[in-house]
Amino acid sequence: MFQDISIDELLALKASKELVTIDVRSPAEYADATIPGSLNLPLFDDAERAEIGTLYKQVSVQAAKDRGLELVSAKLPAFVKAFEQIRGPKAVFCWRGGMRSKTTATVLALMGIRVYRLAGGFRTYRKWVVETLEQLTLRPPAFVIAGNTGSGKTAILRQLQAEGYPVVDLEGMAGHRGSIFGQVGLRANNQKTFDALLVTRLLQLEHAPYVLLEGESKRIGKVVLPAFLVDKKEAGTQLFIELPLEERVRHIMDDYRPWDHKQELQLAFQRIKGRIHTPIAKDIDISLTDERFEDAVRLLLKHYYDPRYEHALQQYEQDKTVIRAQTIDEAVCQIKEQLAAVAARN
Repeated sequence: MFQDISIDELLALKASKELVTIDVRSPAEYADATIPGSLNLPLFDDAERAEIGTLYKQVSVQAAKDRGLELVSAKLPAFVKAFEQIRGPKAVFCWRGGMRSKTTATVLALMGIRVYRLAGGFRTYRKWVVETLEQLTLRPPAFVIAGNTGSGKTAILRQLQAEGYPVVDLEGMAGHRGSIFGQVGLRANNQKTFDALLVTRLLQLEHAPYVLLEGESKRIGKVVLPAFLVDKKEAGTQLFIELPLEERVRHIMDDYRPWDHKQELQLAFQRIKGRIHTPIAKDIDISLTDERFEDAVRLLLKHYYDPRYEHALQQYEQDKTVIRAQTIDEAVCQIKEQLAAVAARN
């Protein structure tokens, strides 16, 4: 027989890397939000789930159960085999810890595959995330990586994170770069997914000597930062990256790959076109149409992004250290020196 576990037990096992969580909800539910790191082995696909839901509401509970049994029985061999291929302890969950996870756990137990089942399902996990974020305070001091558009702030943070530095990659969690063009080539996450990724990372860094953040606004794409994180960012020490204009243009070209996303770029530009001096806006429009993307980027930086960023900086005072570098790699080295000096003082 399978064993129900609480959300606290599940999270403790996941933290020790001794548990694989498996979401047996439909692909659409999984895509909307899940427990970070979970695999998706759906008991029903999206169309099947919709069909059963219609039977449940319009015919009867028994009709829905009968149809569900019919659908499950046809796919059981492949379903069980998929679970057999997953190594280590496993825990399954559905939306409320109901029939889908119970059916899965029961069938697997009969086949000799032991799994846990999350009591209360994903709904319980979501409740834990919301309550934890409401109570959470970020204790370590913050260093905020700031700089004009194209300064490689996110690339710098990700390089530092890959080397083990305590980074909170807000743009990565949001699936968005935080600007009008920020979703180009990306899939933006919703608030539920962002919150889950954020709380997981913040708890990992609870005892870090400091945290590294990017100088983001309160909203990134579809998501909003919690107030305590905005306060921490505004109170942090700013490391302001200054790169040459042409290096910034090169980085934007590498990051956005505009030749692959021409239509998205045009649509995004139309949203800000009216805020730019008309002759300049016309030049940008022509450059995008003619696929002279470097010219378009250069004009956008000079006449739109840099003036807006300069205006934003004047709105508040913050302890700031300027990092002047020729390349992103050079900026990373200077930031490491700054952080090493902080560590030496402490």
